[in-house]
Amino acid sequence: MLTRRTLFTGAAAALAAPMAARAQTKLPLPGEDGLYHQDWYLESFLDLAEDVAGAAKSGKRLAIIWSQRGCIYCKRIAEEYFMDPKLTRYIRENFDVLHMNLFGAKEVTDFDGRKLGEKAISQKYAIRITPTIQFFPESADGLGGLDPLKRESLRMTGLLEPQQFLGMFRFVREKGYEKASFAEWLKANS
Repeated sequence: MLTRRTLFTGAAAALAAPMAARAQTKLPLPGEDGLYHQDWYLESFLDLAEDVAGAAKSGKRLAIIWSQRGCIYCKRIAEEYFMDPKLTRYIRENFDVLHMNLFGAKEVTDFDGRKLGEKAISQKYAIRITPTIQFFPESADGLGGLDPLKRESLRMTGLLEPQQFLGMFRFVREKGYEKASFAEWLKANS
């Protein structure tokens, strides 16, 4: 028999289900700095040469993700892309990911030994939009003597769709950039 109580109980359960599902997915929230942090991001002394060496020692490559407060695409990466276990597993197994703030003040030691704040480093590397992901070689040897824009192996500027986003990490890991453009490599390896 349908009563007000069973109707109310059913409606309350229907309303609670989406909230419970959202709580189970544990959507990330921005930190006090307004950035979306992942618990698997590299904790570092922000010495880039040391970070490249540390990644290489673990059989990985160093990637720097640049973001800023209020970046809707950075939020999308955190809430959609990094909620995909397949994507995050691949990245975590193959890269040490350092997260930097486009307008931050944390002191970073660059490959040339100069110490600059995050904002100054971002300007030095011509990082102008977020998200931008820089991928670095397996070794820091000789990087300090190069022009800053020639130190990275590859750069992802802006946000690619999820398949291409993961594809870019695979492209770097497999050194596809030594053989073909990203578009050509992706077409041949999808």
